[in-house]
Amino acid sequence: MEHILEMCNITKTFPGVKALDNVNLKVVKGEIHALVGENGAGKSTLMNVLSGVYPHGTYSGKILFENKECIFKNIKDSEKMGIAIIHQELALEPYMSIGENIFLCNERSKVGFIDWNKTHKMAAELLEKVGLKEDTHALIKDISVGKQQLVEIAKALAKKVKLLILDEPTAALNEKDSENLLNLMLQLKKEGITSILISHKLNEVMKVADSITILRDGSTIETMKKDDSVTEDRIISGMVGRQLVNRYPKRTPKIGEVCFEVKNWNVYHPLVEGRKVIKDVNIKLHRGEIVGLAGLMGAGRTELAMSIFGKAYGKNISGQIYKDGKLVKFNNVRQAINNGLAYVTEDRKTAGLILTQDIKDNIDIANLSELVNGYIIDENKEISVAEDYKKKLNIKSSSILQKTRDLSGGNQQKVVLSKWIFTKPDILILDEPTRGIDVGAKYEIYCIINKLADEGKAILVISSEMPEILGLCDRIYIMNEGRIVGEQYRDEASQESIMKCIMQSNRGEYSGDCKSKVCQ
Repeated sequence: MEHILEMCNITKTFPGVKALDNVNLKVVKGEIHALVGENGAGKSTLMNVLSGVYPHGTYSGKILFENKECIFKNIKDSEKMGIAIIHQELALEPYMSIGENIFLCNERSKVGFIDWNKTHKMAAELLEKVGLKEDTHALIKDISVGKQQLVEIAKALAKKVKLLILDEPTAALNEKDSENLLNLMLQLKKEGITSILISHKLNEVMKVADSITILRDGSTIETMKKDDSVTEDRIISGMVGRQLVNRYPKRTPKIGEVCFEVKNWNVYHPLVEGRKVIKDVNIKLHRGEIVGLAGLMGAGRTELAMSIFGKAYGKNISGQIYKDGKLVKFNNVRQAINNGLAYVTEDRKTAGLILTQDIKDNIDIANLSELVNGYIIDENKEISVAEDYKKKLNIKSSSILQKTRDLSGGNQQKVVLSKWIFTKPDILILDEPTRGIDVGAKYEIYCIINKLADEGKAILVISSEMPEILGLCDRIYIMNEGRIVGEQYRDEASQESIMKCIMQSNRGEYSGDCKSKVCQ
């Protein structure tokens, strides 16, 4: 076996934290090599060392690429060698065209001027190679995230890539786009391109990877060739250092009376005149109940949640909200919070956290009035609250003064949850609460959700992961094209019955499996 890459005894230290501790990684030429581990295990740090984001001299150890020792001072040095990294947060310019982005900092020029005809001709060829049918003059902001991922890969191919690193490439993609991306990786493998895949989605790892390396706490645990002996459970055990017998913690529901009800809810698109996004929705939540909101991408789940949460989305909103049997009105987010409602956004990095602020400030920000003594914030109380939630939710950090941008995804999510729990809500809406975090951190989040339900909170969970909805929720509403098209209880719901309900609603049919009238 010929190794295209060897990383030997890589050690990387940040102030107070050893992120990588003598990590070793060998990648065979022409294979897809998966790199897995919990959040904070060191996967992205290792790839940043490899790609020159962390330059030579800031770490110890040796990198060999095609049997030559590499001393990368920056990312351009690694790109010259044929190494390209695609980060989870895409590095595309939204107001530039696809063609311009593909050759950004790698321009096609003639006598000192950019040759635009050549740029767009070559860009079109690369788009065809990655299976993207788009005009190369289209702006990045006008295409979907899935298509943007393909543009990133085309951009890497334009640099004659030999080793392609993909960091959580499907985290923000729907099922169809994820499938297309994985198939593209397999196609690139046939063409001789080596790939390193970082992913928390073990089903994707099992589908495409030839080899799997597990990192835990900054150290290499094991590298295995994928064969019949390699299972998801074995990988999880290596990642978390223990057996996860059940991925969803057991819970005995204690469901009380109805405490929150939305009736005849209609919402129009904020920009497209006359387009109704939410159509005559009726839902109710009981105390101590975890209710799921299932549906395909674009079904309107997030739009429904945000419109309920103080009309944070939409216009011409009509309908009624009842809390504890009384009609209430949330004309803005503050009114929703004051009435015991909390909304944990699906986009924690943009809308859920202030990444430049520390843990303490992020936890306290939604309920500062609780900390005010006269007109001044009580700093001792502020610190006490943050320390309390750090301990309760097991937020792994050096201190409450650590910047949230430096936390792993799972710990960032715990900070977001702490922020909203501190508002003392009665109803929590959790939108994709475990997106982009590993199985170990997911289990901890599930335990927190269960504990909140046991305390009598009513919880609405939106998730694109069907097993998560089925494993966590007591009751499930099924949504399609802005409508509630079905309702199922935990003991009778399955992936097949939910999908059947959605498909039948597309045809305007009624299914007994849906337990409610389809297309209200």
